[in-house]
Amino acid sequence: MITAAQLSRPSAALPFYLSYGLIPLVWVAALAGGWWVLLPIAATWYLFSALDAVLGLNLENADPATPEGDLRWYKIITAAWVPLQFVNLYTLIWYVSGADLSALEKFGVFFGVGVMTGTVGINYSHELMHQKSRAERWLGDLLLAMVLYSHFRSEHLLVHHRYVGTPRDPVTARYNEGFHRFYPRVLRQSLASSFAAEKAMLARRGLPWHHLSNPFWRYWTMQALMLALALAVGGWAGLALFLVQAGVAIWQLELVNYVEHYGLTRKHLGNGQYEHVLPRHSWNAAHKASNWLLINLQRHSDHHYKPDRRFPLLQNHSEEDAPQLPYGYPVMTVAAMIPPLWKKVMNRRVRAWRKRYYPEITDWTPYNKGATPLPR
Repeated sequence: MITAAQLSRPSAALPFYLSYGLIPLVWVAALAGGWWVLLPIAATWYLFSALDAVLGLNLENADPATPEGDLRWYKIITAAWVPLQFVNLYTLIWYVSGADLSALEKFGVFFGVGVMTGTVGINYSHELMHQKSRAERWLGDLLLAMVLYSHFRSEHLLVHHRYVGTPRDPVTARYNEGFHRFYPRVLRQSLASSFAAEKAMLARRGLPWHHLSNPFWRYWTMQALMLALALAVGGWAGLALFLVQAGVAIWQLELVNYVEHYGLTRKHLGNGQYEHVLPRHSWNAAHKASNWLLINLQRHSDHHYKPDRRFPLLQNHSEEDAPQLPYGYPVMTVAAMIPPLWKKVMNRRVRAWRKRYYPEITDWTPYNKGATPLPR
């Protein structure tokens, strides 16, 4: 076990700062153009996958009782990213919108920016939104507003963590549901479910949905300001570039959501009740480099066990307790874009998971039909 004293050393946190290397890479793409626009994409998807192959797995766990004060170098990673992403995003919009680059090159640069704001920015917002500090939650909101996906906070906290592994959770991918069917469904259903969850919370307090305490007012205002700023610094071209990176970032997030729980379902106990969330209900990956990039997001079972546990303290679950992916998320998200390949790799793993944990269930049809929720 990694002790608190070991964890508190700056050198222990240093590998997680590798994500900051994407900032100079997107600038190289913007300044050089040409094939260089592929550099941020290649680094995120392929370099970290290659490093995973070389460096292998990290099965060590940190002491979960480590005091908050010993985690300051890790907290800086997520907090400092917010102003850096903001400044770089809008400076890039200003520069690229007027640069001597072709329309295809400009699109390519901001595709790479979207890979950065999705892979790193949204992932860091996920860490921040789970913390008790109001300041950190606000930082998470800023990151989500930069990609026009602010409702993810409500959906994730109020819907996903409560209903994961059930038909009531839009982002739990159903068995045999290809990503290209999952994606439009989740875009539609997650927005509706997050708004309904906030509306229900207000109703329990005797308040209408349009009360100013509804966080959707904050979401809409922050997103409108981000759009207005993009228009101000880059004109209509700048606004289009902003929308490109936002679209790519959202796609990156939902690719990860698709991978995290594909085909894994909690047992229905009757009368709308389900078993408690267990480590077996998330796909995990112990690959070292991609966990550096994704700040241990791949230790996903432990995140669902302790949602506010900071990322350096997330525990690795063994294959005995939690299903393991054959590769890290960078490889698996690429595979998810090719449904025949994805199903070839993953469907047999889901069937083995079902046989291992739920041999008594012979009819899985109700668990596969996300459009037909089980009784509440």
